[in-house]
Amino acid sequence: MKVLKLSAQGLPQAWISLELAVLHYAADEVRWEMGTRVATFHGGHNSLTSTQSIIHVNSIIGTKGVPGINPFNMVPGLTNAKLFARDRNVCAYCTQLLGEADLTREHIIPLAQRGPDSWMNVVTACRACNHRKSNRTPEQAHMPLLYAPYVPNLWEDFILRNRRILADQMEFLMAHVPKSSRLLS
Repeated sequence: MKVLKLSAQGLPQAWISLELAVLHYAADEVRWEMGTRVATFHGGHNSLTSTQSIIHVNSIIGTKGVPGINPFNMVPGLTNAKLFARDRNVCAYCTQLLGEADLTREHIIPLAQRGPDSWMNVVTACRACNHRKSNRTPEQAHMPLLYAPYVPNLWEDFILRNRRILADQMEFLMAHVPKSSRLLS
């Protein structure tokens, strides 16, 4: 289970472990919290008062500090897992819904024609369509794209990064996803 770490302003920063979340709580770096309590940690006993330290961890925490970079200028890292999730495991040419093992990263403008390996030049394709298209553009192969590529925003990227998102974390992230996002369909 991961905790969604946000900046104090509410911008996603990272998926962190429970242990790292406890360190943020212990260092008094948690400015606010949301969501449900996901864990309780019991520490040692105070020698003067005999009270035991207890840290409750919520599924979403906002931490002190301001990010040193503008998250809206960040381009999410491109991986096959995130690409297939963005495209809902659907081939951009024949619309087959397939498992990850049967999908490939397909370059719209092929690498052989100096096409970039970037979000706006890749789509999900089944192996058969990728092989049939080969080192040609969709126009050259007479294989029109059935959906357009796009760069996921910050919130979409956090959804695409984690396969085990708790309901309250998903609700928070989905509230910031554009209405045109393929993740909503």
